[in-house]
Amino acid sequence: MFIPSFLLKKLPLYIVSALIFIVLSTSFITSFESKYRLSSSSLHHWLAEFSGEALVYVLGFENRYFAQVLPEQSKPPSMSAVMLELATSIKPGDIRSLLGNELPGFAQFDSTIVVAGEGTDYTNIAHESPPPIEFLMDGKEAEVQNVERLEDPDLTENPGTPPSAQGKKVAYIYHSHSWESFIPHLKGVKNPDNAVHSKVNITMVGKKLGAELEKRGIGTVVDTTNMTELLRKNNTDYKKSYPMARTLVQEAMAGNSGMTMLFDLHRDSLGREKTTREINGKNYAKILFVVGASNPNYEKNEQMAKELHALLQKKYPGLSRGVIKKNKQKGNGVYNQDLSSQAMLIEFGGVGNSFDELNRSAEAVAEAIADYYFKGSKQ
Repeated sequence: MFIPSFLLKKLPLYIVSALIFIVLSTSFITSFESKYRLSSSSLHHWLAEFSGEALVYVLGFENRYFAQVLPEQSKPPSMSAVMLELATSIKPGDIRSLLGNELPGFAQFDSTIVVAGEGTDYTNIAHESPPPIEFLMDGKEAEVQNVERLEDPDLTENPGTPPSAQGKKVAYIYHSHSWESFIPHLKGVKNPDNAVHSKVNITMVGKKLGAELEKRGIGTVVDTTNMTELLRKNNTDYKKSYPMARTLVQEAMAGNSGMTMLFDLHRDSLGREKTTREINGKNYAKILFVVGASNPNYEKNEQMAKELHALLQKKYPGLSRGVIKKNKQKGNGVYNQDLSSQAMLIEFGGVGNSFDELNRSAEAVAEAIADYYFKGSKQ
């Protein structure tokens, strides 16, 4: 069979073009659901990859007036890089996008740091670990220790402080992962994944935060639902904890028309060396704000997190680890923060922190929230 020489010279180009076409076609076809329509999550992911500047460039291809608003130093996006990213989710120059789906645990580094607190980087951002299967199945848990002198916070309003919003409850504290506990209070536990308990857990921090908010005049409801028991009753696993917690939040908001501030409290799985800060000779459990970027209230929630971080940084330098955000491709992406424009997920300390350290941090966070709330109410 005779093949013209000019075709032989272009054969490598044809082969490369064919391979690119196959890859793009495959990625496009697999984005369709069974009814041959483009899934909203895939479309959202594609659109999320374009920066505002790149989008203006694309619009400028049709209407040159759009391009006039671009700064002089801006450059058009590389179409080859964009096509590679859409087809493979690999971002040129970002090794995390190459390894994130291949190495166990590496995907956690794909969160976006909005504001970095002192010492915060991609090696020590929030890390979530699931509870042991035996705990979810039959409630098996360790004995507790060092809790004898701990007092149950008083959730009644302080009579010496005027309540917020004419006595209404404006803040709601809940715990999607209520089982998260702390090693210093669990006898014989060393593995962070085993730091779980049905009673001695993050809900105690929630009650402390609620009591401190009440003292500062902010009407607060603290939910201490045993989420493990709720998951068992509904015959589901811990991945459904956010949807389960959502029902609790919605019920609380339905019964309190003025409830606008929502705080979902968690604890990190990092060791205490990364989650502890000494301030004025006392140890505090560090704080991290997590914002879901895949909901319509994202920008307002992020702004609230930034302001709370700044308030903590001013009075308690180094206490806040900063603000991170996650979309649906990098985490839950919503965290029930679509229910309010003042919703926040807060990581209180880590698995190695004690309640003494956590309670000090709860007081500091309550102070920051009160400053934020009453400043807004005066505007």
